[in-house]
Amino acid sequence: MGNLNNLEPLVELCKKRGIIFQSSEIYGGASGVYDFGPIGVEIKNNLKRFFWKRFVQMPDNMVGIDAGILMQRAVWQASGHEMNFVDLMIECKKCHQRFRIDDEDIKADTCPVCKSKELTAPMKFNAMFKTFFGPVEDSGHQTFLRPETAQGMFVNFKNVLDTTRQKLPFGMGQIGKAFRNEITTKNFIFRSREFEQGEIEFFIKSDEKEGEKWFDYWLNEWKQFFLDLGLSEKNLKLRAHKKSELAHYSKATVDIEYKFPFGWAELAGVANRTDFDLKRHSQVSGKDLSYFNETKKEKFYPWVIEPTMGIDRTILALLCEGYSEYAQGRSGKGEKEIVLEINPQIAAYKAAILPLTKDEKLVNLAKSISQILKEKIGNIYYDQSGSIGRRYRRQDEIGTPYCITIDFESLEDKKVTIREIDTMKQERVEIKKLSSWLSAKVKI
Repeated sequence: MGNLNNLEPLVELCKKRGIIFQSSEIYGGASGVYDFGPIGVEIKNNLKRFFWKRFVQMPDNMVGIDAGILMQRAVWQASGHEMNFVDLMIECKKCHQRFRIDDEDIKADTCPVCKSKELTAPMKFNAMFKTFFGPVEDSGHQTFLRPETAQGMFVNFKNVLDTTRQKLPFGMGQIGKAFRNEITTKNFIFRSREFEQGEIEFFIKSDEKEGEKWFDYWLNEWKQFFLDLGLSEKNLKLRAHKKSELAHYSKATVDIEYKFPFGWAELAGVANRTDFDLKRHSQVSGKDLSYFNETKKEKFYPWVIEPTMGIDRTILALLCEGYSEYAQGRSGKGEKEIVLEINPQIAAYKAAILPLTKDEKLVNLAKSISQILKEKIGNIYYDQSGSIGRRYRRQDEIGTPYCITIDFESLEDKKVTIREIDTMKQERVEIKKLSSWLSAKVKI
């Protein structure tokens, strides 16, 4: 982490530079819902591609799926969500605000809004969003927006098994939206009502030792993933769930927590779900979701190891990790600078093309270089507006790793000057070698 002590400067930067906006802002905002702007959506898409390539495309024993957000209500009854997906909340009898019982703002049985001590006893609140299939709003047509992506993989277990002919151990990966009607939302995009998850359901033999082996494997893989993204090890820690806090399906769960400016909080987790899900859906649906071992001629319900992460929370962690503010510039003698250092593979733009002036020859050369790099590298930013220093600052604030300046010497020596975001080191590179140079740097 740079020098970010609270989220306010980051929230301001996100709005200023088109990273993240409050949803429905012109109407006062939709509480706990956020829109990813032009820069933010590129960061999010790059993160999802990073996840997908690593965990779905590269391994031979992984496949992908994109299940629907809406499912039959019976799915949520069988999974236990309709009965167990609850938070305990309390209500202030004076101002009628409601809060989670574990909200850190609730201190000494006092309402954090009006300071009244007249609070109700804890009440159960199901955090799933209700909706209905079709025009009739009755219990027969009721369902829920999914609060997690996992169930779509479980109910498709047999479909995937039959069409891919995978053998144990194998897994399914999915990235998708989930919805939770949180009692209270806070800390920017950390706890929101609409968010994305990256999730894996990894199916193994129903065996205690196999469960422990693959649990440890995925916990290590999960942690290494965050380190490779650029989060520092000092800001990550593992926290095993106590038996009293385990979900109804879990034999063991370990969270990976990140040290946000507001404290340590869950970023991702790994759970051993044993055979709960496949067995339960088989019982309720009447469809056989067991696995047949052709070698041993035996049928059983596989155990499931589930690594899951919040895409939005990971983006928040990356933004917090990379944010640095310099009151008098990085030189110590100028005006305030904000620098956002992000893994080049995740950054919205891989490079910015900056003609030194608006001279027609420079602009034409710069635009031709930009077009070539877009075709070979991907997202490239072109900017010819303002002083070169101001343009550097704008790119620093959105985490563009390299700024490529085309000057009058470029017309003669066919070289450009490349400035690196973190060191501000400058290097002269031949235009004909620029694509391969940049590709190696950003690992395309």
